[in-house]
Amino acid sequence: MTHLIATFFYSGHLRPAPGTWGSLAALPAAWIIYIVAGPWGLLAGVLLSYALGLWATSVETRGKDNHDPSEIVIDEVCGQWIALLPVAFGAAQAGVTITALWPGWIAAFLLFRLFDITKWGPVGWADRMDGPTGVMLDDVFAGIMAAIGVMILAWLAHVGLGAVAV
Repeated sequence: MTHLIATFFYSGHLRPAPGTWGSLAALPAAWIIYIVAGPWGLLAGVLLSYALGLWATSVETRGKDNHDPSEIVIDEVCGQWIALLPVAFGAAQAGVTITALWPGWIAAFLLFRLFDITKWGPVGWADRMDGPTGVMLDDVFAGIMAAIGVMILAWLAHVGLGAVAV
C-alpha cells in the first residue's frame, strides 16, 4: 500500500523524469477531485496527500541510504495540487468549469516544475532536510511559489498587462 501511495499509482516508475510524470499524473486526479468535491475537495486532497506522503515515504525509505528516491512522487502530486488551488478557486468563483481556465493549468504545471527542479529559495532549503519531511516540504514550497505565480499571471491577464489569460 505504501508503495502505491509513494509512487502515486506507480507513475513514479515512468522514465525519464519520474517527477514530471508524477506531476502530470496529478492533473487528471485534480480534475476528478474538483468535479466530485470542488475546490475545497482539492484542498482536502492536498492535506491528505501530504499526510499520506509523509507516512508512505517514511515506510518506503526506512533503513535505506537514499531518503528521496526518484520513484517517490507523492510529493510532486501534493505540490502540483497546491499550484492548482488558485485555478480551482478561481473557476468556482467565476462560475466556470475548471477546464475553461486551461491556461492556468499550464502555468501551474510549468511553474511548479520550474521551482521543483531549480530548488530556489525555501525549496532548496527544504530539499536539504533529511527524511520524509524534507521530501514532502520542498514540493509544498514549490507548489506555493507556483500558486503565487499563477495568481500574478491571472492578475496581469485581468488588468490587461499580460498576454496570458488564466
